[in-house]
Formats: sequence, C-alpha cells, structure tokens
Amino acid sequence: MDSDAADPPVELEPSGPWVPAPSAWWVLIAGVIGLLASVTLTVEKIALLLNSSYVPSCNINPIVSCGSVMMTPQASVLGFPNSLLGIAGFTVVVVTGVLAVAKVQLPQWYWVGLVIGLTAGTVFVHWLIFQSLYRIGALCPYCMVVWAATVTLLVVAASILVRPAATGNTALRLLFGWRWSLVTFWFTGVFLLIMARFWNYWSTLI
Repeated sequence: MDSDAADPPVELEPSGPWVPAPSAWWVLIAGVIGLLASVTLTVEKIALLLNSSYVPSCNINPIVSCGSVMMTPQASVLGFPNSLLGIAGFTVVVVTGVLAVAKVQLPQWYWVGLVIGLTAGTVFVHWLIFQSLYRIGALCPYCMVVWAATVTLLVVAASILVRPAATGNTALRLLFGWRWSLVTFWFTGVFLLIMARFWNYWSTLI
C-alpha cells in the first residue's frame, strides 16, 4: 500500500495580503490620475523647452503657474524633469492596480517594496511642497494632483499591509481606524499653508 496516499493534502499559505475591492480600485484610479498628470507635465515641459514663449495650459494666474515652476532647478532634481520619475512610478502603480482589481494575489514583498517606494515619493512630495511655497513662490496644479495621488496611495498601500496585523495590535488598529482622518488633516494643513503663504494675493480676489 502506498503510504503517500494516506498523507493529508498540503494547504499552501496565501502568497500575499488580501486586497479589498475599494483599495484595489483606488490604487488603479489614483495611479491613472498620477500618470496622466505626469505625462501632461512632461509634454508641457518639452513644449516650453522648444518654444520659450509657449504658455503652459496650467498657467492660471501669477501664483498658480506651472511655467514658473517648470523652469526652476527644483523641477529637475536629478538632471531630468521630475515628471519622468512620476511616469515610471505611476506606471508601476497602474499595473499593480490592474492586477489587484483582477484579484491577482501579489506577494508580500511586492507590497512592502511598493510602500517603500511610495514612502520615498511622499518624502519627495513634501520637499517639493516646501520648495513651491517658500522658495519658488508658485504652485503647479498638475504637481498638486501628483502630491494628492502619492499621499493617498501610500495610505492605501500601507493599509493593505497593516490590515492583517491590526486585529491583534492596539496601536496599529487605532492607526488603521484613523488613517483617513489623518489624510483629511494633511489636506487641510496643506490648504492652510497655501492660503497663508499667498494670502496677499488671495485677498485681492475677494
């Protein structure tokens, strides 16, 4: 008699965290939004380089003006337009979103890597916010779209990783429960900083 026939079937552990449908869709949607904003910034930058008199579509007023931001050193930190980093990064996010929506289970290490990448992107975003407000003195609408997409993506991706551990850890459970409140505080804080920094201009519009 074959002894192997009596062995119970081996159950394989899930290869990665379970991704709720709303989270999967947000990864896809935010990735597409960020990618479109990055592509548009790149196209506008090329047009401006080819024609110095070109007026970018996002030049709205003296404060909200992509053109004022695009030609600064901060817009090309690594020697090429920052938007190219956005195209590369958000392409990865879009692919991740497509796979997540299709319920393809990605390994744990992949989500860890994505969170690390988004964390680096979020740090870079905050540096750009500081530069825009207090060094350049102008705001780029497409850049602000990228800021919002990056921060919310970090929260969603981190939540996907934290969710399984949150049930047994009080601190993680509290952080998980308050995650969108913290995002709301972040948006409010950035809005107030923008209002305070450029109040002399905003007040002329009232």
